[in-house]
Amino acid sequence: MKRPDQRRGFGVAAGLPPEVCGPLASTCEETGYAAMFANDHPGAKGLETLAEFARATDSLDLGVGVIALDRHTPAEIAADIDRLDLDPARLWIGLGAGFSKKPLTTMREMLPEIRRELGGIRVVMAAMGPKMCALAGAEYDGAFFNWMTAGFAAGARENVEAGASEAGRETPPVFGYVRTAIGDDASERLAKEESFYRDLHEGYRSHFERLGEPEGTVGVAAATPESAQEALAAYTALDMLVVRGLASARVEPMCELARQAAPRAA
Repeated sequence: MKRPDQRRGFGVAAGLPPEVCGPLASTCEETGYAAMFANDHPGAKGLETLAEFARATDSLDLGVGVIALDRHTPAEIAADIDRLDLDPARLWIGLGAGFSKKPLTTMREMLPEIRRELGGIRVVMAAMGPKMCALAGAEYDGAFFNWMTAGFAAGARENVEAGASEAGRETPPVFGYVRTAIGDDASERLAKEESFYRDLHEGYRSHFERLGEPEGTVGVAAATPESAQEALAAYTALDMLVVRGLASARVEPMCELARQAAPRAA
């Protein structure tokens, strides 16, 4: 079966000021993006940032990538969706094991509870290693990659496909954040963002060791929009390429980055 054309989303850190969310979502809608994404962290809920995006657009999908199940239960997530009046049909809920000591077991054993509490909502699993990718392909509605080179993402996709094949189902969509900075300080922005994650927990430490890439190089740091587009185009393994914008949390820088990294007509 032929894969659908790649779509592009734009992602931010949860807690982006509301006065930035509206103009940013409108800009993304106007420039051809298919979805808006926010992460989720102890300082801010991604679903609340999605609610701000939802006020500015009714056509874009809304995704959170990802909510850690060691901090929020499926029932709590469902309650937040109801509280924020988010349309379940627009949502992609990314879930991860967080700091769990047995992430694969956590994501497998919690699936019945996830389906019960989030019935009818598309649930995507955070996956980096081979076994996690295979589980996402076999049991979830999608796989969500993070901090991968284009080549590593291609290999990870093969693991998702293998898991789906073994389960007798079509491969679910593969999502992925690609950190993207454009301009004179692009390399510094990418390096600062990456340095935080490299030692965040054992899962990330192992992942970056497998990558084997020099520090500050996993993502796109480009001097010009043209070179950024060329680098993003290499991520052919992703069905939804989520440009994770590395820019100041103000209207002008964020909207400019979104325009520069917007999908180009085929």
